[in-house]
Amino acid sequence: MECCFQNVVKKNDGGDHFPLLAVCLGFELLAMIVSKDKNILEEFSAIDYPSTLMFPRNINLNGTAFERFPPYLLQKMAKENIVMEHHHYGVSPEKFHKNKNLSNFFKIVTTSTCKNRKVYVSSVQARKYPVTGFQWHPEKNAYEWGLPGIPHSESAIQVTQNTANFFVRESRKSSNRPSNGEVLEKLI
Repeated sequence: MECCFQNVVKKNDGGDHFPLLAVCLGFELLAMIVSKDKNILEEFSAIDYPSTLMFPRNINLNGTAFERFPPYLLQKMAKENIVMEHHHYGVSPEKFHKNKNLSNFFKIVTTSTCKNRKVYVSSVQARKYPVTGFQWHPEKNAYEWGLPGIPHSESAIQVTQNTANFFVRESRKSSNRPSNGEVLEKLI
């Protein structure tokens, strides 16, 4: 994962908008890589746990995954359990802010609270790069039906769709594409 992350940074530093979306375990790995601290993670009780996303007061959502979410959906995400958490580990806001590597690279976009009422960082956005991290599962609402707690309401599905739309928009900004010949060669 560290090699992938370094490649993303290198491509962006070279002028190619090359996004990275890290979800759950990917977020945990990214936190360890950026923080340069393999002990940055703490235990949280958030297995099979629908939750909310709390946005810091006066947060600027421009350039984040949430910049085009409708205001009513942002409000629902903060008040209703329409995002799915499914993890044992995370990063507390205190540890995040104490680690200068992490807090200089990322800004906290959302926090969440686990079953034991402990607060953890649930969404981050890199300050300089198109790198987004989620300690929640945007994909589960629309595509996974095996766990009883996964929210499948219309609002929950809109969270999944808006998140996917964000990453597709970011990806389209990249010049990294196969040639037409390569695409045609691979068609079935």
